Amino acid sequence: MERFKAFRLFSESGRTAGRVVEMALDELSSGEVVFRTACSSVNYKDALAGTGSGGKIVRKFPLVGGIDAAGTVVSSSDGRFKAGDAVICTSYEMGVGHDGGYAEYCRVPADWVVPLPAGLTLHDAMAIGTAGYTAGLAICLLEQNDMKPANGKVLVNGATGGVATLAIDMLAGLGYSVTAVTGKEREHEFLKRIGATEVLARASIDLGTRPLEKASWAAAFDSVGAEQLAWLTRTMQQHGVIASFGNAGGIELRTTVLPFILRGVRLIGVDSAYTPMPLRQRVWERLATDLKPRHLGEIAYEITLDELPGQFDRLLKGAGRGRAVVRIS
Repeated sequence: MERFKAFRLFSESGRTAGRVVEMALDELSSGEVVFRTACSSVNYKDALAGTGSGGKIVRKFPLVGGIDAAGTVVSSSDGRFKAGDAVICTSYEMGVGHDGGYAEYCRVPADWVVPLPAGLTLHDAMAIGTAGYTAGLAICLLEQNDMKPANGKVLVNGATGGVATLAIDMLAGLGYSVTAVTGKEREHEFLKRIGATEVLARASIDLGTRPLEKASWAAAFDSVGAEQLAWLTRTMQQHGVIASFGNAGGIELRTTVLPFILRGVRLIGVDSAYTPMPLRQRVWERLATDLKPRHLGEIAYEITLDELPGQFDRLLKGAGRGRAVVRIS
């Protein structure tokens, strides 16, 4: 096989540096399935890994970055896949301990691979990617905990992030009344276009100090953590449910037990990296049907491998919006 382009991460003088290089297939991490990558995407985790800002996210160097990939199988030693199959591979060790999706070819364990569901293109799958998969998984988990449109308003925090924008779109498509919270005033109209019923400026919110504040939300989706997640625990309705899937505002959570024992609030962690495969496949099937975002064309935009460093910088500065799809081949 010819040499191919990849965005590879290196540890140089104790710092992480990424650049486009040429590689050969035998330089990639091992696996039973080889596919030609059509697209990847950029997640907050990719930005942390690609710059070293997230500590020891990358566990070995050099490494091809990218926790998402979608493409067409070239070869497989596992009978579940054959040449020509369209496939998705996200999360697990991709881009952190195993060569990831920022390369023209990927070689991965067969147990990580999901057949592309009918109703999605490879580009759609990466416009959704780990971010959309996380949003879909969070919706499924909260539905299992009695989240329904009739229960009341659903708040989405950090609303312009990749997971949040897709969650807003999906929730609105399911009939929920969505309140979006953002610190970016210029994005209010965008958030309403993709499905938010109302948009709250973060600066206008009084987080309060009491163990229980006014009960306002039937459900909440949080990518921020820290003080804002603590505020959510205090402002949920009786039997409200919260999905926690990010820490853009910090990892500490200072709250009391009162929301949990007096209002029956449920705080549910969303781990998209190691979801059991049967559930992973069910979520992807829903992402191709009733959870398929209606505004992917507005939420997603394309970049190239060479543009990855600039995209990482925008995400880490909180200047990103929606989903960057990396066109590989």
